[in-house]
Amino acid sequence: MLQEPSRRTIVPIFAQQSIREMQRTGRTPEEVLNDATWGAFLGGWRDPLGADADHLKTKEDVDICAAAGFTFFTIDPGDYVDSTADRADPSAIRHKIEALPWEVLEGSPKDLETRYVGRAFELEGRTITLDRGAVLRAAAKYGRAIAHVVLLARHLAAKGIPFELEISVDETATPTSHEEHIYIASELRRLGVHWVSLAPRFPGRFEKGIDYIGDLEALAESLAGHAAIARALGPYKLSLHSGSDKFSVYPLIVEATHGLVHLKTAGTSYLEALRVVAQIDPPLFRQISAYARERYPEDRATYHVSAELARFPDPEALPRERLVDLLDDRDARQILHVTFGSVMARFGEALLAVLRGHEEVYYEALERHFYRHLKPFVQ
Repeated sequence: MLQEPSRRTIVPIFAQQSIREMQRTGRTPEEVLNDATWGAFLGGWRDPLGADADHLKTKEDVDICAAAGFTFFTIDPGDYVDSTADRADPSAIRHKIEALPWEVLEGSPKDLETRYVGRAFELEGRTITLDRGAVLRAAAKYGRAIAHVVLLARHLAAKGIPFELEISVDETATPTSHEEHIYIASELRRLGVHWVSLAPRFPGRFEKGIDYIGDLEALAESLAGHAAIARALGPYKLSLHSGSDKFSVYPLIVEATHGLVHLKTAGTSYLEALRVVAQIDPPLFRQISAYARERYPEDRATYHVSAELARFPDPEALPRERLVDLLDDRDARQILHVTFGSVMARFGEALLAVLRGHEEVYYEALERHFYRHLKPFVQ
């Protein structure tokens, strides 16, 4: 177990599930919050904990999570990020700029240029100067997203409840440059939004349930710049979404952020539950695997994953003692991960019955798994 000092450096958010995942599992925000809170209490946790209403996209999403009692809200304006701006020509950029919702952004194209073009930001030994092209491209790409965040943040603030806010643009097609990060943070601050963490889209691939795919040196350079911006314009945390199993990344982001980081690892406890099922009830695990293979083409649609069914070893052809190895196979692991909602709808009671009958086995698996995640963050 983690030693007591870790509780002063790591603060847990046990209730954390996106609206998308609630819909897939047929759960309400109240059920997610109640289950996580009672689970923490029964597990002996007596320190503060958080509750994250994750990847909210609409006012209705905000409303139902606020009514349930969530205290941390992650706004996801990814649908409003225009990644085509990365390669658009100047005339297309100008058209995109003119079409921005300037009434929400409280300005004009001229104001945008006056405010940012030529500004230099000193960031711990590095200087980033915003030229006209970078400013216009950043606004074309993220302007609508910023306006959407402003509307949802003001809607939430009007409720008069205590809350903390995260901004997430990680589930988008192209990375967030340092110049774009500066633009996003500067505009949000100018428009009166207060946030505690921000999730840029980092280079490389942060896919579900597996380690980072990409150039670690390039990622380290990206993280260093983003962390310096977060300290200069905040300070606020960098947030690492789809953070499960990114063991090669954890030392890099701890170093870059000096430990001021929000790591999201939702979903890993489900995979560890399947590990237990594979050991205890192989026939059930084979049924779950077959159904996951059937559901994957549809269920993968809203996730950034690269697993292929052709690379998923056939569970029927594996001996009993090798079934658990599928939980360490990249393709099988992802396919099992993103089909959790469909699997729980069909096999939920049977799966839970195995876990209830072998609680200590499950708890030991969870402890090993979460210790690997938490250890790099304990300063």
